[in-house]
Amino acid sequence: MKKLDPKKIFNGQCEFLFGAHTYSQVAPSSQPEIAFIGASNVGKSSLINALMGKKVAIVSTTPGRTRQLNFFKVADGFTQSFSEGFVLVDMPGYGFAKASAKHSEHWQKTALEYLMKRPNLKRLYLLIDPIKGLKEADRDMINMLNAVAVSFQIILTKTDKLNREELAKAEAKIAKEVLTWPAAHPKIIATSSSKGYGVNDVQDSIVEVLQHL
Repeated sequence: MKKLDPKKIFNGQCEFLFGAHTYSQVAPSSQPEIAFIGASNVGKSSLINALMGKKVAIVSTTPGRTRQLNFFKVADGFTQSFSEGFVLVDMPGYGFAKASAKHSEHWQKTALEYLMKRPNLKRLYLLIDPIKGLKEADRDMINMLNAVAVSFQIILTKTDKLNREELAKAEAKIAKEVLTWPAAHPKIIATSSSKGYGVNDVQDSIVEVLQHL
């Protein structure tokens, strides 16, 4: 098996493919997909941009900006070969208090359909703000993922805003709960998009997933 190089993949081509407001707009695909989901304003778009080393996702100060499934093609930086890349999926944020009940229900339905019906989804990363901790919306999402047996891994964002002791305490608290979630990957990745902390760890995690396909 050929060893994949994170530098080649994440310094390569990244193109927006399409956005989907409903799952029916998502075309079938055999390419591996890596998805990111989290509460509104958790820093999802900033992390995606940090991973790719370029602005590919829209960063907004307005929570709930991402209102569709956004698909990006990521390919090898040397050969531009999509066979050694993947599709990155930026999912709508949840828990946006000002969103209408109708819109929230629609986003939740679209996200659930994607998660349940996408066999080529190889890893779902669930982003959590350790400053706020696990909120009700996060727990609702986690309970849903456990119920439908969709594997996910926790990424902590904005960790530069906590000192080492505060971060360790927050991470330990979440890690204890992770042990009770059957669908959760045991390793938590701590990141900061603004400082670059943990970005390589997420890249390595994605490559590890792709390596074992």
